[in-house]
Amino acid sequence: MLRFALIGAGFIGSVHATNLAANPGIEFRLVYDVDSQRAQTIAAAHGAAVASTLEEVFDASAIDALFIASSTDTHAAHLRRAAAAGIAVLCEKPIDLDLDRAREVAAFAQESGVPVMVDFNRRFDRDYAELKRVVDSGGIGKVELIQLTSRGPSMPPLSYVATSGGQMRDQAVHFFDLARWLSGLDPVEVFAAGSALAEPNIVKYDDVDTSAVTLRLPGGALVQIDSVRRTGYGYDERIEVMGSEGMVEARRHRNGAVSRYSGESVVDDGLHPGWFERVQPTYAAALASFVACVDGGSLEGGTPPAPSLEDGLKAQAIAEAAVLSLRSGRMEPIKY
Repeated sequence: MLRFALIGAGFIGSVHATNLAANPGIEFRLVYDVDSQRAQTIAAAHGAAVASTLEEVFDASAIDALFIASSTDTHAAHLRRAAAAGIAVLCEKPIDLDLDRAREVAAFAQESGVPVMVDFNRRFDRDYAELKRVVDSGGIGKVELIQLTSRGPSMPPLSYVATSGGQMRDQAVHFFDLARWLSGLDPVEVFAAGSALAEPNIVKYDDVDTSAVTLRLPGGALVQIDSVRRTGYGYDERIEVMGSEGMVEARRHRNGAVSRYSGESVVDDGLHPGWFERVQPTYAAALASFVACVDGGSLEGGTPPAPSLEDGLKAQAIAEAAVLSLRSGRMEPIKY
């Protein structure tokens, strides 16, 4: 079994802890958080121990793999330290908000040879996986247009916005990764337009809450991504891929499949109340994929995990170019 430690006991850390404890290929050993009480709560709930220091987490004689779910500004340092210790890593995105630092740490980790996976969990959505299978099989011909929607139900607190990196780096980046994954291509340029419609004060953080992004793929195919922080009607996420011979779509998810008929009206179940309810199963699926790739605890001979460090860096490079486009008002080249 893969001996696992978790760094980070906040909301997303608690989600990962549940999945770590439930995975039959994992021995969930340690939890570390700067808030020891939060770590204690999670550890007690799942039969793990609390690491009193980071040294315990980076002890390769006791730990095979590490899940980094701490604050964004700590990801790079933890990744470097785990790679130096020979410990496999599953890391929340991004590696670091500074792309140059992310590249430097990723290069160090790649040279170390340890398996590392970036947790772009939406790749493990059942519907998106089937959509990709259809695209890869040639079922719709040559891809010509991809449309992605990411609309959250409510504004996050401005305190979160202040440290998130902004809509392009925090929200849209998942869909930059999906665009690359679905098309099998690296976009060459990007145009982004955005507004502050739900929360005017977001401009104080050089951010937007409503945006439309266009990516141009090699050969001229286009990707369109609309991202919204506040809908007022639930969480709305969907993908459509149009090709030269047809179209495939993964529709928005409702929270039920019941329709109520009365007179001249039909009332259907609505959307999930939040993003987490929509994507929750993908976290466990991503973890299971990582465990399989690391080959049951062996750091040698396993299939390289994906999304890889390179995938993480490329999605972030698209996000950086999109931020530049928001400011310049021009189509910007993407510098990988």
